[in-house]
Amino acid sequence: MKKFLAVVVFLITIVHVRAQDSLHTTLLQDLVISTSRPLMYPLQVSDSIFQLPASVARLNPELLQNNNRVEVAPILNTVAGVYMQSGTFNTNRLSIRGIGGRTPYGTNKVRAFYGNIPLTGGNSETTIEDIDLEFLQNIHIIKGPLPSVYGAGLGGAVLLQPKTADPNQMQVGISTTVGSFGLIKNQLSGSYGADTYSFNVGYHKIENSGYRENSSYYREGLTITGEAFRKKKSKLTYLSQFTSLKAYIPSSIDQQTFLNNPKGAALNWKEAKGYEVYKNFMMGLNYNFVVTDNITAATSVFYSLKDSDEPRPFDILKEYTETFGARSQFVGSWQLGGKLLKTTVGVEFFQDGYDAATFENRYLENNGQGSLAGADKNKLFQRRNFVNIYSQLRYVFSEKWELNAGLNYNKTSFSLQQMYPLSNVYHTLYDYNGIWAPQIALSYLPSKQQTIYLSVGRGYSLPSIEETMNENGQVNTSIKPENGYSVELGTKLFSADKRFYAEAALYHMKVNDLLVAHRVLEDQYVGVNAGSTVHMGLEFMAQYKWQVGTKTQLIPYLSVSLGDYTFDDFKQYDHDFSGNDLTGVPKNQFTSGVMLDLPYGFGFKADYFFIDKIPLNDANSLFSDAYSLCNASVNWRGKVTNALSLSVNVGINNIFNERYASMVLVNATGFGNSAPRYYYPGQPVNYFGSFQLRYVL
Repeated sequence: MKKFLAVVVFLITIVHVRAQDSLHTTLLQDLVISTSRPLMYPLQVSDSIFQLPASVARLNPELLQNNNRVEVAPILNTVAGVYMQSGTFNTNRLSIRGIGGRTPYGTNKVRAFYGNIPLTGGNSETTIEDIDLEFLQNIHIIKGPLPSVYGAGLGGAVLLQPKTADPNQMQVGISTTVGSFGLIKNQLSGSYGADTYSFNVGYHKIENSGYRENSSYYREGLTITGEAFRKKKSKLTYLSQFTSLKAYIPSSIDQQTFLNNPKGAALNWKEAKGYEVYKNFMMGLNYNFVVTDNITAATSVFYSLKDSDEPRPFDILKEYTETFGARSQFVGSWQLGGKLLKTTVGVEFFQDGYDAATFENRYLENNGQGSLAGADKNKLFQRRNFVNIYSQLRYVFSEKWELNAGLNYNKTSFSLQQMYPLSNVYHTLYDYNGIWAPQIALSYLPSKQQTIYLSVGRGYSLPSIEETMNENGQVNTSIKPENGYSVELGTKLFSADKRFYAEAALYHMKVNDLLVAHRVLEDQYVGVNAGSTVHMGLEFMAQYKWQVGTKTQLIPYLSVSLGDYTFDDFKQYDHDFSGNDLTGVPKNQFTSGVMLDLPYGFGFKADYFFIDKIPLNDANSLFSDAYSLCNASVNWRGKVTNALSLSVNVGINNIFNERYASMVLVNATGFGNSAPRYYYPGQPVNYFGSFQLRYVL
């Protein structure tokens, strides 16, 4: 483990400008004091994150924009217990407390919301990397299946809050980021706020040549948010986003290629020039209103569609997904025995339609020009209906004690029509048994600066489309959703002067009916319920704001996750993996860093990350190497005029040029005479620089 950071000093000379506070000045204050700010949509009962009896991390705009303003993984990985693997900009896998690490490509078992719009589709997959970081007000990460209002996902939930316009103010902003491997990002935004309405729009464009072969990336996005008909007791909020993306796929590589030529793409993906291209649109409306002096209500409707093509070496996949739904809830505030009682009841419904077709890929017959569509192979039509009914209460039955309880009920049904092969038509209707997910938590507040809590909750995870199918392309009616109980003991505290803040949590979760995606062909996975896993761990984070001088602050921080994730009872075919380490996730993570605020608007930030080795197969016969990364950046913020402000940020990632796997493919299988491809190489040392101009009226 490397012990020291190499300090890279950048000189920025600004003539005839007036410096302002640097971006880190209010970080600790934001985490400690401003946790009482409500979320954009009132989906929780507790008044603040500090009092919520669960592990919740809040990432503010300064943290979200402190790296290259494109990649979300380095930001999420600063949170204890959270690990996002990133093979490329468009290939990521998020796991929380070991939940979700075995997913082959992408994220499931973790729900996500963008404002009031669910980002988790009917195939149980979640995509958050398409959201522009510069258009987010904050990100909340809830670890574990609490509270019930977010669907009781086994891993938890990620809540992304889009920016809204400041009242009675107009802003126009422009930013540009450049970096290694041809990275260029341009962003343009504007907002206007009035007494009764507001409007916020942002456009971004990202281009990247990529570190590896066949890994160029292009994305454009337009986001619009705002409020309308704002009155004292009601308001309408709206959100819409359009994304257009084309990203080439280098895929994973075998061990020898990883060691000798990490820039290389998998040979078949390189020859096919494999990529994914899609257009994605989502929109939502949310109406908040006061019913009585004690009851408020929020009703939202949402719609999304995604049209995508993915030429792969083994076939060409075309998908069309359309989702619509609604969510309505009532929040009450009462007095019971002279003590505060808050209640939430609500219902969520959405229908997800998924149409897919595959075609032969005749890239070998296309004279080196890449993918060429051939004959139809199969078609699939699936409709899923989801209903979530939830309730939550918070009872402050004494000055120091609070009781939180919740209940979530989920009912999922779907219809499937599969032509596999095209001459065979298979149709079925199927549903899962209703899932009840209760939660209860007790909080003790020995002082206004500390919370101690104990929580117990049940969570679940629905199978993906692939996991519901057997080898013949028919529904496996024996498949059941994963489910498990989580027990957590934690504390949160800050000092009386609000300079020190710390959190600690102990947790234990047992997951039953473990869903395992087993690869039977190069283009086909099937799912089985193969047993159970146990997730135990300790999480700790702390930071301190040290006033070194009148205009100088030093903020060191620390984040530690120590886990023990094992197969409790796991048998697959003729193999017994019980007692082995859980595949695809590191047991231990460590993050430390320092933020330095200097006079005249300058700031410095440095991070150190340690990721433990990761089991690559269920037999635990192969592990990826543990690795360490060091990043550093220097920033400056100042005013050119009273209305025009400028910020500049330059940095370096992976300072010591560590060779590491930024993502792994668990239980990789070699087809033909090829070696298994477990590894996605991480980027070597790389640089970035950005500037932002903002004009405020």
